[in-house]
Amino acid sequence: MVLLSLVATHSNVDLETVARLSVGAPQVPSAVLAEDKAVAGAVVLATCNRFEIYAEAPSEDDVEAARSAIVSTISEYSGISEQSVSSSFETHTGQDVAEHLFAVGAGLDSAVIGEREIAGQVRRALTDAQGSGAASGGLVRLFQAASKTAKDVGAQTALGSRGRSIVSVALELAGDLSEDADWSRKAVVLFGTGAYAGATMAALKDKGCTDISVFSSSGRAEAFVATRGGTALAAADLPGAMGRADVVIGCSGSDARIDAADIERVREGSNRSLVIIDLALSHDFDPAVATLDAVELITLESVRAAAPEEQADALAQASDLVRTAARNFEEQQTTRAMNAAIVALRQHTQAVLDSEMERVRAQHGCTAAAEEVEFALRRMVRQLLHVPTVRARELAAEGRQDDYTAALEALYGIDVAPATGDTAAGRQQETPAASGPARAALPHHTHADGAVCPVDHERPAQSA
Repeated sequence: MVLLSLVATHSNVDLETVARLSVGAPQVPSAVLAEDKAVAGAVVLATCNRFEIYAEAPSEDDVEAARSAIVSTISEYSGISEQSVSSSFETHTGQDVAEHLFAVGAGLDSAVIGEREIAGQVRRALTDAQGSGAASGGLVRLFQAASKTAKDVGAQTALGSRGRSIVSVALELAGDLSEDADWSRKAVVLFGTGAYAGATMAALKDKGCTDISVFSSSGRAEAFVATRGGTALAAADLPGAMGRADVVIGCSGSDARIDAADIERVREGSNRSLVIIDLALSHDFDPAVATLDAVELITLESVRAAAPEEQADALAQASDLVRTAARNFEEQQTTRAMNAAIVALRQHTQAVLDSEMERVRAQHGCTAAAEEVEFALRRMVRQLLHVPTVRARELAAEGRQDDYTAALEALYGIDVAPATGDTAAGRQQETPAASGPARAALPHHTHADGAVCPVDHERPAQSA
């Protein structure tokens, strides 16, 4: 199995393009899996400034077909031409896949370096893919390793102690632009009920804000405030709340964008200044609202420009942790692939041995002589397999596992199957192996009269 990723973020395309590509994002993994056998699993990571698809292909030969299938599906949902979709994404394979995702999860690729929200979004992306049956075994391991790396970066570097986030920087900007910096005296209207709305609500409370009204065009405001506090707004209540608000925050990304005329209408007769924070990737507010008198607009671009630079030593330390974790993950992936090859060779050899032993038993029955022959053959097979097993590890360390599997196919006709958990069944959460030693059933020979003769492979039977 081979991992690949298609990446479109604030660092390589504009946010409007990211928003357009993200249309239909939740449906992309299942749609790709249903339509193309070149994709064995898929996970989508869609946030306020990135749209990334992580996939698993059956082999290196399937990578380009897998990428084409993903691009075609995104084109279908977004309405953007396949050529434009393809050119919008950077493609990663090999260790680059893990290194990029680990950096993302640790907040090193964010508009605000070391941001907190992204780690939770990485976890939710995997949970969503597992819930829809789209996460293959390799992707489960990749995303779990990314979450562990994010925790390590947070615990072992100064980035974790700063607690920066896109929301916190946006609120700091809003405080700087306001006539009164005291959030306990501000009235806030919040659009949206998703993850960023939840993070925004928590950040507002941390600043002492208590007058928070929530509106959701989908009707989920009541459920949102029931667990987080605040006041749910109906559509009829929205103009009045907007008219008295000091700060309006957009986190919904709905199709109904609020334009400058709407703001002018609800603010007519008000002499209060207004700060609008637009954190939605597809923009909840028309950028023209920034031209209105007494209105300040803060966007994701504003946040990125205002985000503080992290100390070079903390960033370097975090980057080293990410690179090491990615290298270790890639080595583990290679080891799993070689384990499958070693198991395949052993199974092939075992089958040949069993076939020969059937002939011996047919001629001599279950006698001491037959057991002596079997013991000798099994010992010889173990010795013969020693060098191929050692070479498998050596070639894996050199990145030449494909040479090994090609040799098995050329010499023995062995087709190496994927490691357990990497097939379709691996799209669910992998189950840890049962604890405690497992007793394998002893090989046996059944006589014509139905009597069973067990064979001890560890020591030969004593001669009569």
